[in-house]
Amino acid sequence: MLKQTALAAVLINAVAALAVAPAADAQTVRTKRIINTGLSLPTYVTHAPGDETRLFVLEKVGRIRIIDMTSATPTLLATSFLDINAIVDDATTTSDERGLLGLAFDPNYTKNGQFYVYYTNAGTNNVARYTRSTANPNVANATGVVMMTWSDPFSNHNGGWIDFGPDGNLYIAVGDGGSANDPNNAAQNLTSRLGKMHRIKPSIGGASPYYTIPAGNPFVGGATTDDTIWAYGLRNPWRNSFDRDTGDLWIGDVGQNAVEEIDFQLAGAAGGRNYGWRCTEGTSNTGLTGCTFGSPSLTPPIHVYNHVSGTGGGYSLTGGYVYRGCRMPELQGTYFFADYVSNNVWSFRYNAATNTKTEFTLRNSQITPSLEAGVVNQIVSFGEDANGELYIVDHGGQIYKIVPSTGDGTCAPPCAPADLDCDGTVGAADLAIMLSNWGGSGTGDLNGDNSIEASDLAILLGAWG
Repeated sequence: MLKQTALAAVLINAVAALAVAPAADAQTVRTKRIINTGLSLPTYVTHAPGDETRLFVLEKVGRIRIIDMTSATPTLLATSFLDINAIVDDATTTSDERGLLGLAFDPNYTKNGQFYVYYTNAGTNNVARYTRSTANPNVANATGVVMMTWSDPFSNHNGGWIDFGPDGNLYIAVGDGGSANDPNNAAQNLTSRLGKMHRIKPSIGGASPYYTIPAGNPFVGGATTDDTIWAYGLRNPWRNSFDRDTGDLWIGDVGQNAVEEIDFQLAGAAGGRNYGWRCTEGTSNTGLTGCTFGSPSLTPPIHVYNHVSGTGGGYSLTGGYVYRGCRMPELQGTYFFADYVSNNVWSFRYNAATNTKTEFTLRNSQITPSLEAGVVNQIVSFGEDANGELYIVDHGGQIYKIVPSTGDGTCAPPCAPADLDCDGTVGAADLAIMLSNWGGSGTGDLNGDNSIEASDLAILLGAWG
């Protein structure tokens, strides 16, 4: 530990450095196009656990494609990892919300080879389990098993995101079934699978039942409830994510006529939250029945924006991710999201303890155009690689990587927790970064309590030098 006089000098120098140091959100980004041709209406990009060599891209028509990331120029493999076009709805236009919509790899994928997809069929939504080929890791076995299926009365509002949470359970986001005003009040009906976030525990191999109900699911055993429901009152949760560091759940729920919203659940919080649709759209009263607007039983969104033109709004939210990569350390803890129609891209930090947002930033000029010719638009999804670096899926057929404004975006080796600037040494520069975020959250929150304070400073000083 530093002597008091030395520590005082360090603190003085660090504070002085703040006068010239950039704000924590001042790190600018750009986009680097990694795939330009060969994809048909991509909807999502992700990685298999621990796999730094490949990205997996969904195509609406029912294919999973592989991007080989082992060379300086990523390559889209000609052979699909999985092709289930024959059982996926004909969804070949951007205006149709059906198709292959979700992909999640089992946390133990390297050993059991299991992965899960969400797709629409004729009048149904389905979650199915598949396995990779033992002979070729770039190809999956063509036959899977449908684990869950339910009727869907309309073609839109299918949700479609699936992923494993930090608890090892599979979360499934389902839209309200479609049409205007949720005519069947499905989102508030606890017997309906529609308009919900579900949580199940998939079984490893074997026959039906293909999953069990995790302990803690809020409506287990109810005579008029679905045991798989984790949360409800959602309209069309399109692209959600778990913060890979904290485990917090972020939900991007697409609005109807007026408001888009981002919902949030702190890691470890109990299930059973009601996010308010159809009586609430964002923070607005719809006047519809099903729940009571303003009721304390409803969980309000942490961020909303109106259906307006310009950089302050949009018409169809694309939920994103909290950045946890190592290439842009000043953006650690920053949530990126976009609007599909307006092509706006924003970011902010969120402090759950105080329910406050900081460093709200419009990123349009940094995101598009990219390093190459062309425009980043139709942002249908974000995605992460194994290192936590972020990608953008352009529904027109391109995949972009978000990289720092200088450098090639190659991920550096993981940094020590207190080495906030990733220079290999814990010193005054790291202290300056922490102090610039003091009292907030994000970079410098070394103990993960969403507040940068004395306990974090003690950790940093304990690692000094």
